[in-house]
Amino acid sequence: MAIRIKRNLKAILVIFIVSSIFVSYNVFFRNNDVFALSKYGSRGEEVRTIQTKLKRWGYYNGNIDGIYGSQTLAAVKWFQQKNGLTVDGIAGTKTLQAMGIYNSSGNSSSGNSSSSTNSSDLNLLSRLVYGEARGEPYTGQVAVAAVVLNRVKSSSFPNTIAGVIYQKRCF
Repeated sequence: MAIRIKRNLKAILVIFIVSSIFVSYNVFFRNNDVFALSKYGSRGEEVRTIQTKLKRWGYYNGNIDGIYGSQTLAAVKWFQQKNGLTVDGIAGTKTLQAMGIYNSSGNSSSGNSSSSTNSSDLNLLSRLVYGEARGEPYTGQVAVAAVVLNRVKSSSFPNTIAGVIYQKRCF
């Protein structure tokens, strides 16, 4: 009975620590800009950013020219398929979020979604910690969460929790 209580307290402590890390991340490092939309035929800096990220992750082999052509369309579809997104070839809100792309020139339709995104990110991070560090001491579980959050801050990785967890390959 005492062992079960001790395990439950450890589980609660891990959840508290992961939640604290997540809240700190969202308070100090979260970008609150809104998302834009790119699709076949679009041109500009956002398309260039999409191409750069997809090329870095191995989805895109074309030139980074800022033109959303057939190669970019195919790369976006491949990224969407591999990351469990709707495969439509449109870099909409969810696709851009998974890529870690924020743009203040977009519409504000996602303005009130920050709390649902935060709870979704917390759920995703908690599931990752449970899946990767189940049975480890709480310091090991916290370390797994810290690695993800550190990668979110690094320019070498996607800048969202979902982007880091679902990225195609690591460097």
